[in-house]
Amino acid sequence: MGDVVAESKVDFGARAVLNKWPSLANQRQPDREPYQVIEGTLDECISAFMGKPAATRHLYEIRTASQPPLVTETLSPEHVLELARLREFL
Repeated sequence: MGDVVAESKVDFGARAVLNKWPSLANQRQPDREPYQVIEGTLDECISAFMGKPAATRHLYEIRTASQPPLVTETLSPEHVLELARLREFL
């Protein structure tokens, strides 16, 4: 397991954007486009995401440059939570 983390470095300084989906009754509106909340580093976007109430995190996503195998261009809330946990160990 340690080898996977050692070989899978994540650049938390990479440019990223935290987006929020327009919502109605706390549900994403898929017919609308998400809007930008913050633009900065992946680290800043993860921190901003983690500062959101847990009950609304499903309305957010982070977009950044792909960093295979751990980071995809569009990060789901679940993916962001995993990266936040990983970040604590680095």
